[in-house]
Amino acid sequence: MKAFLKTAVTAVTLIMAGMGTASAETIKVGIAAEPYPPFASPDASGKWNGWEVEIAMAICEQAKLDCVITPVAWDGIIPALTTKKIDIITASMSITDERKKTIDFSDKYYNTPTVILGSKDVKMDATPEGMKGKVLGVQVSTIHQVYAKKHFADTAAEIKEYQTQDEANQDLAAGRIDATQADSLALETFAATDAGKCCEIKGTVADDIEVLGPGVGVGMRKGEDQLREKINAAIKDIRANGKYDEISKKYFTFDIYGG
Repeated sequence: MKAFLKTAVTAVTLIMAGMGTASAETIKVGIAAEPYPPFASPDASGKWNGWEVEIAMAICEQAKLDCVITPVAWDGIIPALTTKKIDIITASMSITDERKKTIDFSDKYYNTPTVILGSKDVKMDATPEGMKGKVLGVQVSTIHQVYAKKHFADTAAEIKEYQTQDEANQDLAAGRIDATQADSLALETFAATDAGKCCEIKGTVADDIEVLGPGVGVGMRKGEDQLREKINAAIKDIRANGKYDEISKKYFTFDIYGG
């Protein structure tokens, strides 16, 4: 009887342990709660769609991770990660040395230029001289805010900060600012809308690897090396098996992965 009970307890313990392992593989994928087309936007029902959402889920599927999309306000997304409200970040977050002081990153999964979008009626370019006397809008807690303060603060009339890129875009369309700086794809997407027809890309900003980083990666908590290895392997695999290109061709006519 004791032998039977011991065997039964061992079996239950193993089952419980297995359940715990399965539960540990459920990953909350943090994305910015603000629409950021073509990377992530909610539809009428509230379901999030877009290139980055699809890529995130493809990475999860390849890594055999049970993932759920979890929107979080952009300026609180790193604290949400470190306090375990989410488990990874796939929100167009550039890999920078400053962020790596707090979190870890996967290998990059895309890399696109940083540009200035401005009114068609205002002559300017994406240089400190081109920004002279201009009001430049940037989203807070982004590499674009850091870059603008570093490179344009001495010449721009004002660097105006916004909680979301959409707010900056709307102020640009309304003529309340002269230009905004962000990722090229996000601004090209806005410029193609009715609201953005006022504006045009004025140029690509000069490279600053220290601020802009080498590309966008999946953010995760420090020390989670096994998870990082799984995600790195999954990124490599979806690029090799064609899934990355299959998703990307639905949104872009060029290689978003970059050099």
